[in-house]
Amino acid sequence: MMCILRRSPKSFGHRLAMSAVAGVLAAGALSIPAVSHADDPPGRPGDVISAVPTTFDLFPGVAAPVDAWKIRYRSTDALGNPNVVSGEIFVPRDGRSATRPLVTYAVGTVGMGDQCAPSATGGPRDIGPILEKGWAVAVTDYPGLGTPGDHVYLVGRAEGTAVLDAARAAQRLPEANARGVGPASPVGIVGYSQGGQASSWAAELSHDYAPELQVKAVATGGVPADILRDAQQSNGNQANLAAYFMIAIGHDAAYPELDLDSYLTEQGRGFAQRIRSGCVVDNVLAGQGKSLSQLVIRDPLASPEWQRRLAEDRLGTRAPQFPVYLFHATNDEIVSFELGKQLRADWCGSGVSVEWHAIPGANHILAAAVGGNAALDWLGHRLAGQPTQGNCGS
Repeated sequence: MMCILRRSPKSFGHRLAMSAVAGVLAAGALSIPAVSHADDPPGRPGDVISAVPTTFDLFPGVAAPVDAWKIRYRSTDALGNPNVVSGEIFVPRDGRSATRPLVTYAVGTVGMGDQCAPSATGGPRDIGPILEKGWAVAVTDYPGLGTPGDHVYLVGRAEGTAVLDAARAAQRLPEANARGVGPASPVGIVGYSQGGQASSWAAELSHDYAPELQVKAVATGGVPADILRDAQQSNGNQANLAAYFMIAIGHDAAYPELDLDSYLTEQGRGFAQRIRSGCVVDNVLAGQGKSLSQLVIRDPLASPEWQRRLAEDRLGTRAPQFPVYLFHATNDEIVSFELGKQLRADWCGSGVSVEWHAIPGANHILAAAVGGNAALDWLGHRLAGQPTQGNCGS
């Protein structure tokens, strides 16, 4: 359903293994226990329901000088209903009590099982450079990771609200308030890959959904900005069943009328259950040797109902009210480079100040490393109140 479906499971699995080495996945993680939402007190989106102190480890058993809390907080699902999401808040232990910047960070694909959630794995290691700048970081697990229900994988609206409400939660956590995080904190939104979609959705929603947040900019890359278009251009080649099923399960969780089970064979329903409980590398390996025809009675993509819901994930229809740093690898083998170019065109056409960078010769993983540092440097200038012109005219 994304362009990763056009690639072989073996090559995609190898790339995901590289991501695991980089810290996207962590070994030996414990799942977060499910907690009934019925017992949660009423509140507003962004209200903290619970906060438990934890650590941020540079390496296994080596804690960084960072104060951290696992949290559960209120948010809003894709249909506008209240839900509960888990995540983490990190603040550098530097003795600072004056107002500091806050980054709400959207992680890339980790899988669908609760044990894969960022807060179950000690937090994403790639936030280290952000913390080194003295900025606080809020990380959402996204709905359905670490909380009851299926992860709404690549459902843009639900991811975007979770990213924004994580920032609200950080600002409302008293322990973070004492360390310089509060309503006056300048806010940056950061994400890549799945996190690129989530951060971009947060950018588009922020003006209406969370206008009180002092969002100064978004830095986003490798964005799957139009899932339906990418699926249609794949010409029906579902080489990667993990991605196909993760997207299908995620959208079925967000929109129950899609009734995914009615499209699946008995073997397909078993495979879907395995995907629901697995992390990303395990899910890719689980799809090897299987074909879509074994797993589905009919293709959901041929259904107008599925097409409509996938089309709702398209980015570029709303203009962020602040500058954007957008980057994409020209040789991206996971998320089509054309999607990044189109998102740039859409936002530029809406009058957004876009700093666009195509990273020549890079693939999806390399671009995250090459483009990420430059994006954070750019973001630092915006959080400090410095203006930017963008390069839409070039």
